[in-house]
Amino acid sequence: MDKLIISYINTSSPKYGDVWQLREEILRKPLGLSLKNEDLTWDHVDTIFIAEHNNKVIGCLMLHKVAGAHIKLRQMAVYSEWQGMGVGSRLVKAAEEFCIHKGYNRIGLHARNIATGFYKSLGYTISGSEFFEVGIPHYAMEKKIGLAVNG
Repeated sequence: MDKLIISYINTSSPKYGDVWQLREEILRKPLGLSLKNEDLTWDHVDTIFIAEHNNKVIGCLMLHKVAGAHIKLRQMAVYSEWQGMGVGSRLVKAAEEFCIHKGYNRIGLHARNIATGFYKSLGYTISGSEFFEVGIPHYAMEKKIGLAVNG
């Protein structure tokens, strides 16, 4: 996967449309939902990480500031044909490095039940009981990063 490029954008980027489409295809359509019916206000303030291969967006995630040194990872998606190839791991690691550089010490997320193993493999732990979001089971997960890990 040597031609994989990880970067971050905002909603004014021409790549944002590709991110929207990826999220729609992977995160919403399989559930019979659409981003067209959702409040996307956070998109405009979030940092959006993208993974590109041959100039095509194949993965994304968004970082949303919660409070203080806590940030939320949300809306992570990788096209099906690229899943299991390290794209998601590289996206999360790049986002974690960004967060450490910006002074955050904790990343939280809502993982779909089927994705908890992926996040556990990256050092995230379940921090609450199962709950339903977008009609399917999720778990709150978190990871301490940066100085909190060393100190």
